Amino acid sequence: MINAIEVKDITKVYRLYNKPVDRLKESLLPGGRSLHKDFYALKGVSFDVKKGESLGIIGVNGSGKSTILKIITGVLTPTGGTVTSDGKISALLELGAGFNMEYTGIENVYMNGTMMGFSKKEMDEKLPSILEFADIGDFVYQPVKSYSSGMFVRLAFALAINVDPEILIVDEALSVGDVFFQSKCYHRMDELRKKGTTILMVTHDMSSVLKYCDRAIILNKGEMVAEGRPGEMVDLYKKILAGQMDVLKEMLNERDEKKDADVNVSDTSDSSLMRSQMNVNPSVNEYGNGKAEIYDFGIIDEQDKLTNLVLKGESFTIKEKIRFKDTVDDPIFTFTIRDKKGNDLTGTNTMFEGVVTGRVTCGDEYEVTFTQKMDLQGGEYLISMSCTGFEQGEHTVYHRLYDLLNLTVISNKNTVGVYDTNSVVKAVKKRND
Repeated sequence: MINAIEVKDITKVYRLYNKPVDRLKESLLPGGRSLHKDFYALKGVSFDVKKGESLGIIGVNGSGKSTILKIITGVLTPTGGTVTSDGKISALLELGAGFNMEYTGIENVYMNGTMMGFSKKEMDEKLPSILEFADIGDFVYQPVKSYSSGMFVRLAFALAINVDPEILIVDEALSVGDVFFQSKCYHRMDELRKKGTTILMVTHDMSSVLKYCDRAIILNKGEMVAEGRPGEMVDLYKKILAGQMDVLKEMLNERDEKKDADVNVSDTSDSSLMRSQMNVNPSVNEYGNGKAEIYDFGIIDEQDKLTNLVLKGESFTIKEKIRFKDTVDDPIFTFTIRDKKGNDLTGTNTMFEGVVTGRVTCGDEYEVTFTQKMDLQGGEYLISMSCTGFEQGEHTVYHRLYDLLNLTVISNKNTVGVYDTNSVVKAVKKRND
């Protein structure tokens, strides 16, 4: 298959100076003395995008995702390496890229169309569909510097996808629009995919990668870590989010040698705690009377791997390890899932579930697991844990950890509200004879 984009050994180096004047001093100093430090935004990145393929680029902030897109579109010049493309490129990068803030929306549409190689007559024909998609009314006749971020994205995206691009490049800018406009954009991108448009997208939305991409690559600190099927790449990306680059590199080496790359929780020992592989809140709210300590914890997905990311519809387990420092009767072990606003969404405990725990004494330990199906909508959540009990009829907290772990639910089908009722839907059309 013919490649639409070929990226070969791209390197981008920025010179960092402690003070602006050091740049001038360096140019005047004899002997080529250096007053700067080299920062490698990209280090020898190479990949191809086939015609008609949808490729996702994922990675944490600062990994070089936007930089590589700017190089591909010609906004930036690489320090080394080459990029070749075969096809007319339409790009939606970060807000402001390619637009003149002093021009009106209409003027920017025509200016960008000219830069893409379209004549005025061709843009006259495309203008109605662009304006209809953007749906910003008379604001299109106002300077874009007066636009809200949402209006700006509407116009920029409407232009990018209504000029019949052969290659569409989309950065995170799409996330600024409201949910209705995002849905409209993704529907349009789906139509372009079916027409054979090559799509290159950078996103933090893993559900979009799973749903819209044929392949994905992972960048981390300017280097390409891996490439492959979207599901596999999302799974590997979990390791970077959990701060497990060393573990990820080992997994990739083992995968290349065709060995099992899974991290099995049953192999986790006290010298390698589960919590060390999790994304833990550094400002966790912790309190209790000290009679117990939740010393280890983790989230385990359906593939038996530690992760802060769970796929909607799959089962997952919250695991807690508790060590007791005093005698306690019938301790209660709990977990709660809350939204970002602090609202309790769901949770349970051993008392609710009818699990008898009995008396524990100093030095005893408990390992508690809560296994359930993930029916929450895709999004970001927080997990709290605690060990409590009753002493002389009074509820007593032995150890509580509020907002301990973040939980990212990845979904390619969100319904209304907080959770999915998993409805079985039938629609039967009756003939009217």
